[in-house]
Amino acid sequence: MKLDGMKRYGNDEIVDAVVIGTGAGGAPILARLARAGLRVVALEAGRNTTPEDYPADESAADIYWLRERLSAGETPEAFGANNSGSGVGGSTLHWGAFCPRVDPRDLRIRSEFGVSENWPFGYEELLPYYERVEAFIGVSGPRPYPWDPARRYPLEPVLRNASAQMMQRACDALGVRATDAPAAVVSQTFAYPGADVRPACINCGYCHQGCRIGAKTSMDVTYLPVAVRAGAEIRPDAFVHGFELDANGKIAAVLYRRDGVDERQRCANVFLCAGAVETPRLLLHTGIGNSSGQVGRNYMCHVATQIWGLFEDEMRPNKGYPSSLITEDFMRPADADFAGGYLVQSLGIVPATLGQNLARSGMWGDALVDYLQRYNHVGGMGINGECVSSPKNYLELSDETDETGVRKPKIYFSTGPNEQNMARHGIALMTKLWEAVGASRLTTISRNAHTIGTCRMGDDASDSVVDDAGRSHDVENLWICDNSVFPSSLAANPALTIMALGLRTAETFLRSEPRAPRLGNEPLVPPTVPVTA
Repeated sequence: MKLDGMKRYGNDEIVDAVVIGTGAGGAPILARLARAGLRVVALEAGRNTTPEDYPADESAADIYWLRERLSAGETPEAFGANNSGSGVGGSTLHWGAFCPRVDPRDLRIRSEFGVSENWPFGYEELLPYYERVEAFIGVSGPRPYPWDPARRYPLEPVLRNASAQMMQRACDALGVRATDAPAAVVSQTFAYPGADVRPACINCGYCHQGCRIGAKTSMDVTYLPVAVRAGAEIRPDAFVHGFELDANGKIAAVLYRRDGVDERQRCANVFLCAGAVETPRLLLHTGIGNSSGQVGRNYMCHVATQIWGLFEDEMRPNKGYPSSLITEDFMRPADADFAGGYLVQSLGIVPATLGQNLARSGMWGDALVDYLQRYNHVGGMGINGECVSSPKNYLELSDETDETGVRKPKIYFSTGPNEQNMARHGIALMTKLWEAVGASRLTTISRNAHTIGTCRMGDDASDSVVDDAGRSHDVENLWICDNSVFPSSLAANPALTIMALGLRTAETFLRSEPRAPRLGNEPLVPPTVPVTA
């Protein structure tokens, strides 16, 4: 994004807040604090890019966090492009922009099923923030939404790709409700105060490689321009590796490395928004915020099993918005032998990624070559489902260090009976759906998605890392806002909820912050009707 003309702060100047990370959690906070008149600096480990840097070539994309993470456990998770981003905008640079809201029941999953943990607040607390985020970033979706008829998305749905059209036929055949998916992709020219005009989606299909025109929501075309225009500074290529504490145990400065040189930014407050791997890694490395012993614990990742098939019709799975159809009919299946539930979405995919996924699923040699030769006839769908927290799943620091001198994170993950049963249920359902429309050579790809947990929120300081607004139980001026604070995984993809939490955390902070002279009633939302052209 354009950082020319950005306000600059000195390292020796005590800024009101340092925000670590510029993704779905950090960017809304940065914008909200800057608009309130605070002096704020964001430190981002990744580089700065512009949409022109994103190639329509999956092999050339350079927006993923590829520093080594060690995987352990009975079913080690694959890291990299699947679940971690790097750059100004964080993982939103490469996310799929599929943004359903949480099912209200998932926030009380322990009360319903006796697993994981309840959230310390209910859906009614999140709802106004969801609505503000959706209006601000431009979410396209159906009106009404079948599982929540009162919901109204600000923009009309994006066009359906071939997999979505085929999945709709399959759902109709089996009596399953399906509709256009909520997508953080603008279906028309869209603008709002303080940010650039964004053109409508052109259906190129390369969402996961970075959007070349800015139609897909990422923080570098939404919240971050607002933050910079309001006086925030963003420092790319700044890897945070330490804190300085004052005599009262508060953070007085953030230590970071840029261009091989260690620097020190003095500050009054810190917002740590580095994700469910790097956030606990930094806390464990520095030894703060962990009186409960919960930092790194309760690691979760979604059940994200996919089924691909071959069709007589040409599908061209690299074209169109990938996840343009959704069903929530299986959030609480009547025949479930598991806690929680799952969403089902249509899928698109680019060629090399399909080949890698098929190979990981066990397809090799002539079978793989033959399948890929029929790439233009491939269609897919997948689930995104609840993962139950377990003592077996956690993050710790390994004995190895990386180029920064910080010990590498080691993540233990083993799928439990709940995840295994959910995957089997989803496979059976998706198999029936694809068979109903004549798909052949059905292939299951067992996988997980997203990184969740590790610094969970809660009311009990002995059993959680932060309170319900993200404030550390141990360090008065430390706040955490990313997917690490989730007490349970939820079935919905996490990014929309993280953005909503970002606004909520920022405004909770501002209500008690004497350095917020212009808090007022700043909504950070666009006009009621988006600007169109």
